[in-house]
Amino acid sequence: MDKNKKALALEYDAQRQRVPKITATGRGIVAENIIKKAEENDVFIYEDERLVKELMQFQVGAEIPEELYEIVAQILVFVESVDREKGKEERFKF
Repeated sequence: MDKNKKALALEYDAQRQRVPKITATGRGIVAENIIKKAEENDVFIYEDERLVKELMQFQVGAEIPEELYEIVAQILVFVESVDREKGKEERFKF
């Protein structure tokens, strides 16, 4: 186990939410469990240490801050394109 490992989960439903929100954060074993759960549920995993560091400052349930909208939007667009390539149903509608 890497005690320095950090992970968080974001949720975004364009029909119900104005912006993505943080649904889980953790370090060490908790981070590993977040990643494991994502893998088990075929949820896309994006690695960006700087972004995780920025978002770890906020509580679970918080909306992402406006200054991070652009980078998170780019990630969501990328995830959508990966899903389309895999033949998955669209998750986000912009």
